[in-house]
Formats: sequence, C-alpha cells, structure tokens
Amino acid sequence: MILTVTMNPAYDMTYRVERFERGQAHRVRSVEQRIGGKGINVTRVLNQLGKYARATGFADHAFAAAAELEMPVDFVHALPWVRRTVVISESDDGTATALWEPGARVSNPHAAEQLTIRVAGLLPDINGLVISGSLPGGIDSGLPAEIARIAVEAGIPTICDVDGEALRLSAEVSGVVLMPNTEELERLTGLVPVTPAEVVHAVRPLLERGVRAIIATRGAEGMIAITPEGAWVAELPEVLAGNPTGAGDSAAAAVIAALSERGEPDWPAILVNAVATSAAAVVIPVAGEIDRCLRTRIAPTVVVEKLTQTTTA
Repeated sequence: MILTVTMNPAYDMTYRVERFERGQAHRVRSVEQRIGGKGINVTRVLNQLGKYARATGFADHAFAAAAELEMPVDFVHALPWVRRTVVISESDDGTATALWEPGARVSNPHAAEQLTIRVAGLLPDINGLVISGSLPGGIDSGLPAEIARIAVEAGIPTICDVDGEALRLSAEVSGVVLMPNTEELERLTGLVPVTPAEVVHAVRPLLERGVRAIIATRGAEGMIAITPEGAWVAELPEVLAGNPTGAGDSAAAAVIAALSERGEPDWPAILVNAVATSAAAVVIPVAGEIDRCLRTRIAPTVVVEKLTQTTTA
C-alpha cells in the first residue's frame, strides 16, 4: 500500500466556459465538484496506475465521508471546514485559470500529534509515502519533515511535495525525495536556475546534506532528476495544451509507484514515466485523472538526456 498525506484538502470546482475574459459575465457550460487536494490527486492517479493507495491527513467529517465513498481514507477530523479551489476551464483552447482558497485553521492542539501517530501506525503496512500540498493555519511548518523523517527511518520511500518553510525543513531530512516546481525551487535555493546545468548546481548542496533525489518539475520544459548517481533531463518533443492543475501530483504518483517497487531505482525510466504521466493529466480538465491511453502512447516519445559529469561539477 502507498499512503498519501493531505493536510489542507479542498473541494475542487471546475467551471467550463467557452472563453474566459476578465471583467465580463460568462455563461458556464458545466460545473463539476469533487474532493481534492494534492495528496487526494496522487491517490487517484495511483489507483489508475494499478497501485493500492490510502489517503490520510486533516479533514472535517463531511469531507472524510465524501472521500470514503471513492477511496480508502483514514483522516484526522481536525478542520472546522474544508476550502474550495476553482478552475475555470476554457473549451476554446484548453486554457485554465485557478483560484485557491487559503483553507481553515486547525484549532485542535493535538491534531499534529494525532496525524503523526496515525501515519506511524500505518508504516508496517506501506511501501511508499507522499506528503504533499499546503498546510492549514495552526499547523507547524515542521510537521511534514517530522513525518517524513519517521517514514525514512523505517525504510519507506518518501516524497515531500510541499512549499515554503515546510519544503526547507523537509530538505533537511536525509533520504527524502523532493519534487519542487520552478518557483518552489527558487524559494528553496535562493537562486534562479534557468538551464538544466544551473538547476543541478542549485540543488547540489541539498544532495550533499542527504536528500535522496530532487525531481524538478518545469512545466512545458519537462523535468530534471538529480541524484548522487547522476542527473537527467526529460521532456516531450511537443508541448500538450490543457489544464496543468494536478500535473505535478500525477508525476509524484508515477515516481512513488516506481520507488515502492524497492530495488535500485532506474532514474531515467522513472523520469520518462513521470513526464508521460504528467502530460496525460494535462489533457484532462479535472485534477487527479490521467488519460492512460495517451500516457502509454507518448511514453516512448519522451526525450531523455543524461547530463555530463562536467555539467554536474
């Protein structure tokens, strides 16, 4: 089983319009609402990839009940309400505009401890862990790192896909895998890497401090995997238009699915799978879903380049 942790879940709202124009009234063609949050999206994609996954984190009773209708869950009921995220999807050209609410504040002083104990209790039954998304108010930024450290020490492959101070603290956990996007990587390193060589240079200190791997997600420019064994860049020959919301979560699902198999990871193959899975999510209007046929079809077209030793020096 693979476990996902979502501390700030959301109800994902998707409004479909012909074309969105700022300052104008729009007739919405259709509306879709479903449970969401980054870890929830990872769980959905893992299930589509044939991996059994369970979701935990913080929620209220209504959200937990709705989630249980779709997937195995084990939430700590610590939120007074659950936020919404709104995506305006344009059928004209596939452009998506997202509005993210900040979320409720956790008032239960024991919520973090309860979640840590819950995850620790599940460790004997899991072979992969993904901690992803933002934190609600009232939760210390060190909680993702604390949970990740417990999991890594138990020998569980662990991905932290968080941001800000939570990402900085997670980067101090020896053995963790990080998956920052371009903006998150800039905040983490204090640098503005543009080329693959600059990305490798920027994250090298993290590897030296014990991070197992960094997979930098760069949108249309593909992904870069940097490990102590080497560095690789991968991208599609042609960019796919669509809704990028959830693409990073799909990539995280592909990576943890591979790492959960144990054995020595084949990072170039993992990178190819992550790029293909991410692209297969972009063409779907809602987050947490992939076009599996497209994923299979485009995977062989992903271009992978091993960065030379002089590049990583």
